[in-house]
Amino acid sequence: EILVRRLRELAFLNKGVRISIEDARSGSTDEFYYKGGIRQFIEYLNRRHTPLHKPIFIEGERSDVQIEVAVQFNDTYTEKLLSFANNIHTTEGGFHLIGFKAALTRTINQYATNGNLPKNLQEKISGDDVREGLTAIVSVRIKSPQFEGQTKTKLGNTEVKGLVESLVNEKLSNFFEENPAVAKKIMAKVVDAARARDAAKRARDIARSKGALVE
Repeated sequence: EILVRRLRELAFLNKGVRISIEDARSGSTDEFYYKGGIRQFIEYLNRRHTPLHKPIFIEGERSDVQIEVAVQFNDTYTEKLLSFANNIHTTEGGFHLIGFKAALTRTINQYATNGNLPKNLQEKISGDDVREGLTAIVSVRIKSPQFEGQTKTKLGNTEVKGLVESLVNEKLSNFFEENPAVAKKIMAKVVDAARARDAAKRARDIARSKGALVE
């Protein structure tokens, strides 16, 4: 099962590569081949949820670093972010993931300030708001990766942060401009998250002030 999971992951990360595994004990075989790469990976991860749109796919090369990103929002309230460097699952994240998160928050805030946000939403949109119900995959290929963390599963190349951030910011901004219907759905989801957070904060503040009055 562990091998099957890992080989399926590798087939998603390397589109067009066919990987097969055979269990000699039972004679059962599995074959993995994904033309759509991490686009299909996103669909696989969201298979039990209702997606709000088709996967948004971003790819490019900056300073010899190959970057692939796939993004899809669903109807849940949880975030699922997977990051990879040279096919290694960076479970502790690293600078590629930091760059992606920064770009996502910045791009959505930029889109919102261009008049795409309800007037009655005073609250600034936070990183948590933009990642509610988000499934995303960030995959980079880099010549000299530096891995950190206790299990060596955190990418430590600082330069990757700016490269991922600038690529995602540019391509996602363009996507929103060219696909206003999808952008609108994402903004509605983000605004709901911001409002819920604002309402919870106000409820806490009222409870605290009442507690102070009782004392």
